[in-house]
Amino acid sequence: MLKEKKTRVPSKNRNGYSPSTLVSVIFSLNGSQATCSIPSSMLLIDLIREEFGLTGTKPGCREGECGACTVLVDGHAVNSCLYLTVNINGKEVTTIEGLTGRDGNLDPVQKAMISKGAIQCGFCTPGMVMSIKSLVNRNKNAKKKMNREEIKKSLEGNLCRCTGYIKIIDAAEAAITKMDEKITEIH
Repeated sequence: MLKEKKTRVPSKNRNGYSPSTLVSVIFSLNGSQATCSIPSSMLLIDLIREEFGLTGTKPGCREGECGACTVLVDGHAVNSCLYLTVNINGKEVTTIEGLTGRDGNLDPVQKAMISKGAIQCGFCTPGMVMSIKSLVNRNKNAKKKMNREEIKKSLEGNLCRCTGYIKIIDAAEAAITKMDEKITEIH
């Protein structure tokens, strides 16, 4: 579980930021309130990895092309390598570490990835899981279930060098179906 962060200035001054260029952000990270003073040009991936030590979010291309750095901001998938940290003020940020429940149970998307054998080397997996989670979130209120082509289209921003994507798409489909079943049980 993430400890509550107090206001702090990033420990690495690698870009020569002076205190006058720092801005304060208050946000929720994986369900815990956080407050930081950060350089206005700091990228979200750097805050997550360097300041909070959450290394599940991977810096792949650092150009927004591979999806390895995907996190959720207010439930929507974003490339944290392109997302300025100042934009998280007042928002909920969820990383791969935040998907596991407080009880230690895996999220249904993580379970689907495992059960369908959609994990190879693991480098793209956190970003892929977060993109699928966003897809599941968007599909919750949809009138009709997404088909395979729509799932493929939604995952285009995530690259995997190990799989042929079939098992990943199977996992996404299973997670969406599981969510549909839960919604049906509630109604």
